[in-house]
Amino acid sequence: MMQEFKKFIFRGDVIALSTGVIIGGAFGKIVEAVTAAIINPLLALVVGKPDFHFGPTIKGSTFDFGLILTAILMFLMTAAVIFFLIIKPANAFMARLKKDEPAPPPAGPTNEEKLLAEIRDLLKTR
Repeated sequence: MMQEFKKFIFRGDVIALSTGVIIGGAFGKIVEAVTAAIINPLLALVVGKPDFHFGPTIKGSTFDFGLILTAILMFLMTAAVIFFLIIKPANAFMARLKKDEPAPPPAGPTNEEKLLAEIRDLLKTR
């Protein structure tokens, strides 16, 4: 059972996924810092307060819709940073690698095509 677990863990998919989760978590912290240090002060200049916290209070319970809006904004910022700093350059790099590869030689005729050519040649001789 331990061998099977080891084989599962060291598959490329699991390692790539775990690396992505760790990098995503670190990026989340960076986005939180940028939001707190830059976005919120800019928001305070425009709106008058440094956050999106708003919502009704009903019988002592506050429905903080601003918290949801902040989470959506942070998700969009994280996705944009990952897309423009990781995905776009990686796709461009992969496209460049594919462009440098020589085109595969054309495949020869299949058995069916050979048989049809043989039949055609036999019909021509009749």
